[in-house]
Amino acid sequence: MIKSMTGYGKAIAEYGDRRLSIEVKSLNSKQLDLALRLPAMFREKEAEVRNLISQKLERGKVDLIIGTELAGETAGISINHELAKLYYADLKSLQLELKEDCPEGLLPLIIKMPDVIQSAKDEFNENDWLLVRAGIEHALSLVDEFRTGEGSILYGDISKRIQLIMQYLFEVEPFEQQRMNDIREKMHRDFSTYKSDFNGSAPDQNRFEQEMIYYLERLDITEEKIRLKKHCDYFLDTMEEGLSQGKKLGFITQEIGREINTLGSKANQADIQKLVVQMKDELEKIKEQLMNIL
Repeated sequence: MIKSMTGYGKAIAEYGDRRLSIEVKSLNSKQLDLALRLPAMFREKEAEVRNLISQKLERGKVDLIIGTELAGETAGISINHELAKLYYADLKSLQLELKEDCPEGLLPLIIKMPDVIQSAKDEFNENDWLLVRAGIEHALSLVDEFRTGEGSILYGDISKRIQLIMQYLFEVEPFEQQRMNDIREKMHRDFSTYKSDFNGSAPDQNRFEQEMIYYLERLDITEEKIRLKKHCDYFLDTMEEGLSQGKKLGFITQEIGREINTLGSKANQADIQKLVVQMKDELEKIKEQLMNIL
């Protein structure tokens, strides 16, 4: 069954006095495009996190954000006085240069600056990391479940459109039979009309029949219809196969489009052309949906 590349998952991990919020968002992309926002203490684990994501999600534009906060009444925080003073000096200089007043004072701004508020405990041991890793894996599993649900919806929509293409192909049949009969009759009428141009000599009836058969074979669309039907069946079968079929399905739609175009150009008949336009319309909608298939 196919999967979507769109997904979302959120998990909570706790160890000691810390509580971590882990969010993972996924959108469509031609390849795996990762954007990670990890607390500084987990930077050394970035390669491991990337490996977890690539194994679970395979492809897509993936954002992973880990937010951390201290739990309990004793937060164990401290203020970096030296850094706060540097921020104050820079902000005061900027205030004087711009001649702007700060009614609330500079302190509320300084407190919000990066790394001014520090935790008294930024270390973690391997057991702590195992808890965080489990939280990441849970969030990724939720994304995968989300993708499966979205994929089920896409499966229903795309299957319906492939079935419509095959229905339009079936509706071509009566127009095709009438088209060939009309062409044959027209050629006979033209042949009879221009007999007088042979200056009394009788035209070669056998040669005429041979030429007519050759011409009708060139206009025949039987092979295109057979190939189009096979491509549609193959498309449906591929959607039932294992995961990561998005690119393969894209290649099949190219073949489907090629047969539809050839059918339309060879048919050159108004009623068939209308059906061809409807096939193309459904195929374009399928291509749009495939952009989000894993």
